[in-house]
Amino acid sequence: VQLQASGGGLVQAGGSLRLSCADSGRTDSLYGMGWFRQAPGKEREFVSAISWGGGNTYYGHSAKGRFTISRDKGKNAAYLQMNNLKPEDTAVYYCVVAGSTSTLLSSRARSTPRSYDYWGQGTQVTVSS
Repeated sequence: VQLQASGGGLVQAGGSLRLSCADSGRTDSLYGMGWFRQAPGKEREFVSAISWGGGNTYYGHSAKGRFTISRDKGKNAAYLQMNNLKPEDTAVYYCVVAGSTSTLLSSRARSTPRSYDYWGQGTQVTVSS
């Protein structure tokens, strides 16, 4: 599995960005995809996740109502549409893949970084005030 995240950049508060994550490796045994973020000096924070079929989506507290996750199974890709961005959204955003069917079913598990088997390299999102 090789995850390639893109779409980060610099945006003003109130603006939008769309992150993309492409999985160029095997996906037949993988379950969900998602996003974490990490701001300087802070722990990694769960942002959002989506099930393999795309029918179930999950959001962290900071993402609810502003971010939307989606996926394209045909392209082995996931997307994170981020609207109404705030300076506190500034972070490196990591695409992740879960290899277990139970990861997304548990609120604690899906919010825990070590629950995910694969991580992308991260893409920087900077929101200016």
